[in-house]
Parts: sequence; structure tokens; C-alpha cells
Amino acid sequence: MIRIAIADDQLLFRRGMVSIINQFSDIEVVLEADNGQVLLDALAVADPTPDVVLLDLSMPVLNGVETTRLIHQRHPGLRIIILSVYGEDRFVSHLIDLGVNGYLFKNVEPREVEQAIRTVMEQDFYFNQAFLNAMRSRINKKTRLLLTDDIPSLLTIREKEVLQLICKQLTAQEIADTLSLSTRTIEGHRNNLLEKTGAKNTAGLVLFAIKHWLVDPNDLI
Repeated sequence: MIRIAIADDQLLFRRGMVSIINQFSDIEVVLEADNGQVLLDALAVADPTPDVVLLDLSMPVLNGVETTRLIHQRHPGLRIIILSVYGEDRFVSHLIDLGVNGYLFKNVEPREVEQAIRTVMEQDFYFNQAFLNAMRSRINKKTRLLLTDDIPSLLTIREKEVLQLICKQLTAQEIADTLSLSTRTIEGHRNNLLEKTGAKNTAGLVLFAIKHWLVDPNDLI
């Protein structure tokens, strides 16, 4: 069972999401909150801690951005999917920099909500057209970097191979099968990538790969 927390100050929307999510197989909402502070207080005593939190970006008391920062400090294993009406590239890319695991517009179909939840559980990161648009915007504003001039030059050939497969949303087992390696070896490469790039999670690795032209965002969807 995948345990979900949801924080949104709009009661009607939140209750509607709870009703929809509870219809998904093996997924259950176990915690509701109307702002970030209430969410954090509930997480502090939750046993067990939820697996995924669906987090509204605009909330009173403590908004989604500040709540995201505090969740990373206090519950580093908790996956965060942002729910928002904001579609500007700067919002999306800023939140990915903060280490969220997914970004959904509030008008998406229920099947995409389910897909996002399952994907962040299996692969740590769900990206969609909103993410790709934000990345294209970044690329258009920046000069292409030479790999010998920055961090990518410190990555081994194998680490780059693993990174490219991560960007294609393959699981650790699928990457291991593709490269004829063990899943333990793949996890080791992933940990090395996180350390070398300074990324907080898989989302950060994908962002790093796109920013440094190790993968073309047009090939990801």
C-alpha cells in the first residue's frame, strides 16, 4: 500500500483529490492538511510516515516552497509532488532545483495523478511536459557548456551511461539488465552521481543531465 499525504487549503479540491486517490488500487490517503505547518506537525507524529506528499504551492501560514525545504530536512525519504495552477517555467525549474519529485497542474486527469504517484515510488521522479518546457527554456537562455570545463568531466563513462538511462525513467533493475550489472552496482553508481553533482535526488540528476547537455530533453517524452 502506497501511503499518501495531501496538503491544500482549498477544502473542496482537497476532498475531491482524496476521493479520487482512494479509488486507485493499493494507494490510500492517510493524512490531510490545510497548510504546510499543519502538514509538518502531522508528519512529526505519523507512524508510519507517508510515502508521498501531494503539496499545494500556495497555502497560508507555510507555503509549498518553504514546506518543501523543511520536509527535506526532517523527512529526507519523503517524495514530494507539487500541485499547482502556476505553469510558468520559472516556478517549475525552481522547485526541481529544490528537489521535488514531480510537478502536476491541478487540472490534470486522474490517471496522470496515479501515474505520477506510482512513478515517483518506482523511479524517484516523474517528469511531464511542464518539466520539459522549463528545461528547454533554461537551455535557450544559457550557452552550451563544454564537458571538459565543468563537473560532467568528473563523471566516468559508466556513470554517464547510468545517468542517461535514469533520464529515460528506467528502474534500477532495468538499468542493471541493460548494462549487464547488478542492481547493487547501479545503486552505487547512482550514489556516486548524487555526490559528484550535488543533486538531492533523481529529479536533480535529470536536471543536471539536461543543463549540461548529457541528454536532450526532446528525447525524454
